[in-house]
Amino acid sequence: MWLLPVICSAFFLGVYDIFKKISVSGNAVFPVMFISSATALCIMLPLMLLSHSGVIAHESLFFVPFSGTRVQCYIFIKSCIVQTSWIFAFFAMKHLPISIVSPIRATAPVWTLLGAIFLLGERLSPLQWVAVLLIFACIFAYSRVGKREEIRFSRNMWVFCIFAATLFAAVSALYDKYLLNTLKINRMEVQAWFSVYQFLLISVLTVLFYRGKRKQEEKFLWRWTIPCIGICLLFADFFYFYALSLPYALIAVISPIRRSAVIVSFLAGAVIFKEKNMMRKAIIVAGILCGVVLLYVAK
Repeated sequence: MWLLPVICSAFFLGVYDIFKKISVSGNAVFPVMFISSATALCIMLPLMLLSHSGVIAHESLFFVPFSGTRVQCYIFIKSCIVQTSWIFAFFAMKHLPISIVSPIRATAPVWTLLGAIFLLGERLSPLQWVAVLLIFACIFAYSRVGKREEIRFSRNMWVFCIFAATLFAAVSALYDKYLLNTLKINRMEVQAWFSVYQFLLISVLTVLFYRGKRKQEEKFLWRWTIPCIGICLLFADFFYFYALSLPYALIAVISPIRRSAVIVSFLAGAVIFKEKNMMRKAIIVAGILCGVVLLYVAK
């Protein structure tokens, strides 16, 4: 029962990356982020209002509680972390092939695990060390493939951006664990109010940093895929949190399946965007996914 929503979550995450790539290619990034965040808020806001008015019952999957200002502060911090990750990720996606960006993003469990070691005092098992070394080897192999496309990992600022986005995503994952498992904050409250704060943050950033009269490539172009970014991410998160809430759900199975979203976006790199060196990249992606699976098997 819980396996189907996880597969749905992985699918929507992969499609989310595809829509993001189409939307930001040759386009202004901040307006794209603004519209996608506004779309997500337009979906969540009615649920919040209907929950507050009592139309949606407490027992409903879509009920959004309000637990006070202290909880809102915690959710606002999450929004700041994720917003930082998204800014780096959107700019990297604009300037790099999706077949490089998505696999690097799939290495997030490694950075989460390393964060758990240094921040929470956790220790790695021998099998987890094998998984970490395998993923780092794959990252190095990706840097060699990148040189064939004149993308030098050690000098390219957009590569640094995608690694920064992945690091902040790892911090967000650790923080999610704290919010949902330690503080026991309701999953819908986190998702709904996160959408509110995300929209407010990107609104301010769009006003501060976007100017429509800059050079041609920074002008905003409307594309139908832009609102689809927010919609896909909402569905991906909803299915993921729903799967976690079901009895007998296995996190050791859920997380690797969710990371398999990279397969969807990777195939899009070959079929839709006609990117290069796909066979070499496919072997490396398989290595990254094997490393992610080993991490959770070792748990």
